[in-house]
Order: sequence, then structure tokens, then C-alpha cells
Amino acid sequence: MLFLSDREKSVWTDYAKEILQNEAIPEEYTDKIRSNLQSAFYYYIGTMLASEGQQERGEAWLHAGTLCEEEGLFSSTFLMGFLQRHHGKMNPPTVAFEDPRPYIHFSQVPFMVQARKQVIQQFIHSLPVFTHPIRFMDIGCGDGGLTISLLSSLSESGKIPGFSEILLIDSSPAMIALAKEQVGTAFPGVRITTENARIQDCSSSIAHQYDIAMSSLAYHHMPVEDKRVHLTRLKPWIDHFLLFEMDANHDTPELYSPELALSVYQSYGKFIDMIFAYDAPVDLVIDCVDSFIMIELLSILTKPRGVRTDYHMLRSEWNDLFKNTLGPEFTLRSDSTCYGDEYLALFSMHYGREPSHPHK
Repeated sequence: MLFLSDREKSVWTDYAKEILQNEAIPEEYTDKIRSNLQSAFYYYIGTMLASEGQQERGEAWLHAGTLCEEEGLFSSTFLMGFLQRHHGKMNPPTVAFEDPRPYIHFSQVPFMVQARKQVIQQFIHSLPVFTHPIRFMDIGCGDGGLTISLLSSLSESGKIPGFSEILLIDSSPAMIALAKEQVGTAFPGVRITTENARIQDCSSSIAHQYDIAMSSLAYHHMPVEDKRVHLTRLKPWIDHFLLFEMDANHDTPELYSPELALSVYQSYGKFIDMIFAYDAPVDLVIDCVDSFIMIELLSILTKPRGVRTDYHMLRSEWNDLFKNTLGPEFTLRSDSTCYGDEYLALFSMHYGREPSHPHK
């Protein structure tokens, strides 16, 4: 992932203020921006103008961005396509996860399939051998696919002798219903419990011990101060916390900050590029982009911190969060890359309770 220097952050912010107040055009800034970041700068200005109701100017800046985008990173092009499909409005077309199909399609894109295989392998390596049937909690379970794959692999590897409970937590009624059905089919006879809620709404009601809690691309749906609160509530009731997340800078940067726009430009641009590269029916691909990825992207780019729905953090920030919130009772057991290129990284992280710090 590329980052801006402190000076570039300040300069980009000053340029944005100028452009909002005058009729400046992209060509006036061509020689003022680092050449390999020109498309990202145009994206930054274009999304800000469009969010502020200046749709025509915003699209002009985004169009300028499409002319200098590099291979494999076409964020301005993808956003222009979305705007053309949605009357030029920077508004989400639907509610995220109302329909499970866009998420399911995303999970089947080859890079995600491979990343999830890496997640499972890394957790198999880092988790201990359990001598009793375990209680397992999936925070933001989606359709339950990763839960099934992980628990099946743990059983096959001999790490766990069975299950006494699988708790599925998700805020989408459609997702939780599908997950309950699929997980129940995969593990007949196992007690499957569900919470149709966000972890923010149910963490205080968890009142018995779980051997493993996992969150896959879900714990980022709250700012770091809330992450800390709910991890603190979970801490007495779990022995291992497994995380699968995107390494991105979407939490602490404020709305319209250059660093926020640059992170979105890179991470979501790569996501969308790989979704479009996967051979599938065009309508399903567009539905996945518009009804899943773009909902998150638009929330980050148009809503202030505390209101937006997504707060991905940098990998170092996740480590700091876990060390400061779960430590010293929990220690780092694995921190591994599941997918990585110049612009996007997915990683897994495992913090486990030390035997010298048992439940009180």
C-alpha cells in the first residue's frame, strides 16, 4: 500500500480547499502531484466534489483520473461506471447484506478462495490441540461458509474432538438464516445458536465461556474505540480470538482526508478489479460490486467518522488494539498474510489466552 508523506497530506488538503472554492480543473494540478499518484489525487477531489453535491465537477475530475490509471487499479473508472448506473449519485443503492448473493459471489472470487484457504491453514497451525468438545463463536458469520471450512479442517487435523455449541452472530436476517441452515447441515446434532445482531448489540449478554471466537471481515464495522469496548466485554468469556481482515487505513482518518481517499482508492480498487476479472454472469458481477463493495466504499467516502459503517484498520493498529485490550492474559500466536500485492493485503491474526492467566 502506498502512503502520503506528512507534507503531501497537508498539500493535498490545501489543494482540496482551493478547488472547492473555485472552478479549478484537473489540468491545473498535473505538475503539482507525484506522477504515480495523479489518478489517486483526481479520485480524491472527484469523490469529494460529488459528495458535496457538485456532481458534474466531480465526474470531470474522476474522468481525468480514468485517463492516467495504471494497470490493475481502475478505481476512478469503476466509480464512474457506478455513477452512470445510479444517476450520478454517491448514494448506496440498497442495504448491505439484505441479499446474501453478492457476498456469496465475492467469497467465490479466486483470490478470496485462496485467501480463505490460507486463513484456515494458519489457524490450524496456531491453535492448540483441544481435549474437549469446543464452544465456537463466529462474529459476523455471513453465510457460514468459513465457519464450516475452518471447523471441518480443525476436526480433520485432530485439533478438536467435537463441538458442544456453535454460536453464529450476524446483523443480516438473511445471512443468519442461511448460516444456521448450512452450519446445521454440516454439523448435524451439534447445538447451533444464533444472534441476529451486531456484536455491539449483544457483547454484554454473552455470559458463558467459548474456546474460540472468530471474526472474518466483520469486526471492522465499528471505530477503534468501540472495538476496544466490545473486546473488553468478550475477554472474560473467550480463550482464543481469530481475526481475518483487510489491511487498510479507514478508521481514524476523518472524512475528506487525503489518507482516507488514498487507502480507499487502492484497497477497494483492487477488490473491484478482481471481482470483474472473475468469469461470471455480468449481472451477478455488477450486483456484487454495487450491492456489496460500493456500499462500503460510499459509506467511507461520504459519511463522517462515527456515522460510516466501515473502519478497516492497518495491521499494526490491530496488533496494538489486541495487545492493549487483551494483554497480558492473551499473547500473539500468529500474524500472517493471506493475500498481498502492491495495493491490497488481507491477513489473519490469532491471540490466545496464556495458561498462566486462566478464567477467573
